[in-house]
Amino acid sequence: MDLIRTELMPDSSEVIPYDRTGIPLYVRVAHLSSYYDMCAPCHWHDDIEWIYIINGKMRYYVNGKRITLNEGDSLMVNARQMHYGYAYEQQDCYFACILFHPSLFGNNQILYEQYFAPFLENNVPEYLHFYSEDANGRKIAGELQRIVELKEQKPAAYELQITGIMLQLWGFLIQNELLAVSGHAEESNQDLAVQKDMVSFIYQHYPEKISLNDIAAAGHVGRSKCCQIFKHYMQQSPVDFLNAYRLKISCQLLCTTRKSITEIAMLCGFNHLSYFSKYFMECYECTPREYRILHEHETLLT
Repeated sequence: MDLIRTELMPDSSEVIPYDRTGIPLYVRVAHLSSYYDMCAPCHWHDDIEWIYIINGKMRYYVNGKRITLNEGDSLMVNARQMHYGYAYEQQDCYFACILFHPSLFGNNQILYEQYFAPFLENNVPEYLHFYSEDANGRKIAGELQRIVELKEQKPAAYELQITGIMLQLWGFLIQNELLAVSGHAEESNQDLAVQKDMVSFIYQHYPEKISLNDIAAAGHVGRSKCCQIFKHYMQQSPVDFLNAYRLKISCQLLCTTRKSITEIAMLCGFNHLSYFSKYFMECYECTPREYRILHEHETLLT
């Protein structure tokens, strides 16, 4: 099975593989099982993201909030939010992921300042969840399904049609007062920026010996504030997040290389094989060797 890789920059932002060079638009339909452990790494990007659940259920994380998406539900994640999707009770899910950069909205300064800047530049709302049983949810799901069909069929000027649908959806959100600017946006943005710095530090230095002090220093905050921010945004401690990321990288190496398990443990920052094996068993209910055998036919798909 081909696996989808999420490519991250040093600052933990995702490199978006747009469908066509020069047009900041990405539309993909996929199974969650196409990602390692049915989970994407925590990341952010300047693009607005829509998730539409075609079949099954998915859990989604946005800035420390956990959302359950049922079949027919859709989720809009605003630009620059820390987010990722992962499996609901280890069940697979078939979904559409649609990303587009705000530049697709055009270059008219007046329109941008009135209708886009208040939400995009203040990063509010963080996300909007639309339910399949709700009238608004059904309308939005129908529009997202149209986008998926346009991408699959690729009629003439389909990118223009998709851009038009995105504009209509944005107008629909404003018209129905579903977008609103919070008075606490500035404080939230500051903490989110600190969180991004600390996550970025972990992504870049996970093979090294890292302490809580090191992580806190990356965000220019104290240990207590560091733990507080991680608890709010990640719902886990900084050290737990670090070790979970190390395990995720080890899973990739187990599947895509022939390196020994001892070598993989060291490359991922685990100085003792016994601790790595014990922690791996606790998280995946199998040994690293068993995991390698179970996933030996998997390859990476960018």
